[in-house]
Amino acid sequence: MLNDPNTRRRLLLRWAPPIILLLLFSAFVVRINMVDKTELVSREGQTFEKGVVTEILQDNLQPDGTRVGEQRVRVQMTTGVRAGETLEMTSASGYLFGAGCTVGMKVIVMQSVAGDSTVASVYAQDREMVIYVFAALYLLALCLVGGMQGVKGAAGLVFTFFCIIFVYLPLVYQGHSPFWVSVFVCTVTTVVTMYLIGGPTMKTVVATGGTVAGVCIAGLAATAFSAASGITGWNVSDIESLLTLSNTNGVQVGGLLFSGLLISTLGATMDVAMSIGSAISEIHAQTPDMPRRDLFKAGMRVGRDMMGTDSNTLILAFAGGSISMLVLDYAYDLPYQQIINSNNIGIAVMQGLAGSFGIVLSVPVTVALAVLLYTRHKKHSAAAE
Repeated sequence: MLNDPNTRRRLLLRWAPPIILLLLFSAFVVRINMVDKTELVSREGQTFEKGVVTEILQDNLQPDGTRVGEQRVRVQMTTGVRAGETLEMTSASGYLFGAGCTVGMKVIVMQSVAGDSTVASVYAQDREMVIYVFAALYLLALCLVGGMQGVKGAAGLVFTFFCIIFVYLPLVYQGHSPFWVSVFVCTVTTVVTMYLIGGPTMKTVVATGGTVAGVCIAGLAATAFSAASGITGWNVSDIESLLTLSNTNGVQVGGLLFSGLLISTLGATMDVAMSIGSAISEIHAQTPDMPRRDLFKAGMRVGRDMMGTDSNTLILAFAGGSISMLVLDYAYDLPYQQIINSNNIGIAVMQGLAGSFGIVLSVPVTVALAVLLYTRHKKHSAAAE
């Protein structure tokens, strides 16, 4: 089969471009990750190591089930320069640090070593394996339920996560515009994910174009809301910590809020664009003589069924992220004018509505692009006759 020149040519045309692009992208990723980070906090001699609690010397568990003060425990270290040794340390009862230690619990120990002297405390329960197991179970479920398409979707998800860690973060850290970096990352991940799922087909081109358009529309909507409301990326709750990065590394802190919006909008927009592209592709294949106007109307009917549920998904996701703030506002019975004009509420509304704008307006853009591309061959054939 591979001896057939036509077969070799088809394989070359399908796999040569993505392989070349992958090599170029890999070289680009290696290059941008060659960066020396500015030391913001001195951690000389301090490491985070693994250990197992072997004994509770002093517990802080109260009769009512709460914990007050600190525990004193013995921990057998399993990593680091003190591996194999048993150290005595404390474990705080805070909600952010420490752990309610029990014998046999795997913990992460924050230790500072200077010669023979060691100062150590329990930082948190060791959750590394739990995170990896749950992630593996999700990918396994995705592959088993989705079959080959699930495998391709899992590969696309891993690639997206890779791009956020090794492309988005280094470029933003080096002072590039977070907004345009997120546009670049969204475009790259969309192209790769759509290619994995749809292959080198017209459906992939349609879905990619619709997704990129939807994400850009969401960014424009957020920019317009920001200009009208006065809310910017400088109004986020952790701005004090981010200002340090702005002063030391030139990180464009003001653009982080909007770049995060684009990334969070990407998934729902990809879903809408691919579904519409697939639906119009199937309709056109079954009725190739359908006029453009009718094909557009059929695509819009499909899109209208999707935009409501996907918009709800996005808005509810942002609402869920703000639920603690909403509960506090409700409990303190804050005045309406204070709530509606607070930065936190404005940011949550901007994120939910701007993302939904991207989803809703990506529908006609995707439908129009699909109709144009799927029917252009017919138009060219008619002109030739």
